[in-house]
Amino acid sequence: MDRSGFRALVAREEGGRQSVALATLTDADLPAADVTVDVEYSSFNYKDGLALAGRNRILRHYPIIPGIDFAGTVAQSASPRFRPGDKVVLTGFGVGENWSGGFAERARVKSEWLVALPAGLDARQAMAIGTAGFTAMLAVMALERHGIAKGGEVLVTGAAGGVGSIAIRLLSSLGYRVTALTGRASERDFLESLGAGAILERAAYQAPGKPLQAERWQGAVDSVGGTILANVLAATAYGGAVAACGLAGGADLPTSVFPFILRGVALLGIESVQCPLALREEAWRRLARDLTAADLAAVTEEIGLGDLPARAEAILAGQVRGRTVVNVRQ
Repeated sequence: MDRSGFRALVAREEGGRQSVALATLTDADLPAADVTVDVEYSSFNYKDGLALAGRNRILRHYPIIPGIDFAGTVAQSASPRFRPGDKVVLTGFGVGENWSGGFAERARVKSEWLVALPAGLDARQAMAIGTAGFTAMLAVMALERHGIAKGGEVLVTGAAGGVGSIAIRLLSSLGYRVTALTGRASERDFLESLGAGAILERAAYQAPGKPLQAERWQGAVDSVGGTILANVLAATAYGGAVAACGLAGGADLPTSVFPFILRGVALLGIESVQCPLALREEAWRRLARDLTAADLAAVTEEIGLGDLPARAEAILAGQVRGRTVVNVRQ
């Protein structure tokens, strides 16, 4: 690759207002670190939508390249962990927030943030998974560690989104009975194709409910938060667990201690940004093993760098289905 310049989507601030546009940069524009990666693919997550829309102060300084994920090939390395030519994947660690990220043809990051791409996945497939799918895997692993047995019923909220769609496919392939909670009735066929055996309307769970409700599922993966999470906890069976990994529906949790002290329900927090390396590597190995190329193709759409700004409001409004892969060469 020509090292003289590369394309990137750059966020800048002028007069207190954020702007995002394609630009040509050089290696001198990248932060100092020990590994430079020729990026092949990135992905578009909910947090990326917030960043591009200038919401929630996701971007901590300017100018910066957004993009919280990327996968590609090591071009230069001062780390003994990686050599030029190695295939790597990155999610988290504040990349795309306070460190220039994956919406570019090149990135420079700290070696301890990188994971060697596991056998069975290429760069595009890794970004069909991305932060959303990685988070879904962490949630599934947390339910497994809690002892939620295969064959049990597990609810997935935000079912048609990135975390939800991958969670449904993973849980179904592992032998769980999956119920999908969604606000998009039009996605029924899509959710059933992923393995959801039942579909529930989100509207029935958006109003405050009783602190304890009829026991319905042994476990849940929740990416919504707020009142929906409160209602999910209230309907979780004795000894069950809910893996919480998002707040698209709000950061508050209007519930009581009843599910916890009367039914022994566990609320499992899922944190993917600073996830330790050993757990990170295990999750990526599992993703390579438990998802097929067909599984990933079924939930993935591909776009180019220039298409990203227009997608921000759509993903924040819940209008983006499944996963969006970003081909940074387009």
